[in-house]
Amino acid sequence: MEDIIGLTIDLGLKIQQQQDYLEMIAHQQKNDNDQELQQLIGEFNLKRIALNTEKSKSDIENEKDKIENLDQEVRDLYQKIMANPNMIEYSKRRQKVDIFMKKIYKILSSSAAGQDPKSVILENESESSCGSGCSSCSGCH
Repeated sequence: MEDIIGLTIDLGLKIQQQQDYLEMIAHQQKNDNDQELQQLIGEFNLKRIALNTEKSKSDIENEKDKIENLDQEVRDLYQKIMANPNMIEYSKRRQKVDIFMKKIYKILSSSAAGQDPKSVILENESESSCGSGCSSCSGCH
């Protein structure tokens, strides 16, 4: 089993040398350095917390208008974040890496389930890692 861990570490290092990965990291750094984008992400996260807090209150305490307004503000901020040129480029690169990683995971999990790793069918997946909804999101990168 130790040799498999070593091979996995080697695979991880190899993944980090791939052009798609390197481009994703470069664009992630651009996002980190984009002050306007970081401000929008901060606002988005604060509004999302406020929205969740309001939603968690009992119906008697809930103010429907306040929740609707916060929900709209969250959606508007999300649209601004996703329209940012740096975020657009990062998202494209992130999607390519996510698709690649799904293929690797499919091979590994199928192998662990007893399938021949060479016979695993790898569809040309094109779905995004971001479903454009924020309910399962831990925040924008």
